[in-house]
Amino acid sequence: MIDIGKKAPNFILKNQNGEDVELKDFLGSKVLIWFFPKANTGGCTREGVGFKDDFNIFKKNNIKIIGVSKDSIKAQQNFCNKNDFPYDLLANPELDMIKSYEAWGLKKMYGKEYEGILRISYLIDEKGIIIRAFPKVKTATHSKDVLQSIDL
Repeated sequence: MIDIGKKAPNFILKNQNGEDVELKDFLGSKVLIWFFPKANTGGCTREGVGFKDDFNIFKKNNIKIIGVSKDSIKAQQNFCNKNDFPYDLLANPELDMIKSYEAWGLKKMYGKEYEGILRISYLIDEKGIIIRAFPKVKTATHSKDVLQSIDL
């Protein structure tokens, strides 16, 4: 996990529509970046729908939302369209941005260890500095947990 107070790593990735999205595009507003393992899976859908349900609260408080996984642009587009997400999903199959945000690491499932995307989120301020990190995510309540942790 990146330490709070550090500058967030820059990135340029394609969103679900194939358009470039860069961290500097968000200077002047806060941005919440949430990393998820795989589009169109149960936990990732619950987490994404939570952000969709609370989208207007984030928007009212000048906080943009971005989801990131190693899925393809097409998979992100399908996931976004299927769930009517009002925010961008970024494709990072090369894993460079995911690794720069320390959202790639060792995971365990059914007693087996493997490397994969860690469910972690970062809140970045208007100047590109990480002001909150959420390393322990509960998919069903993540959006509400983020909102409760910040002063609105």
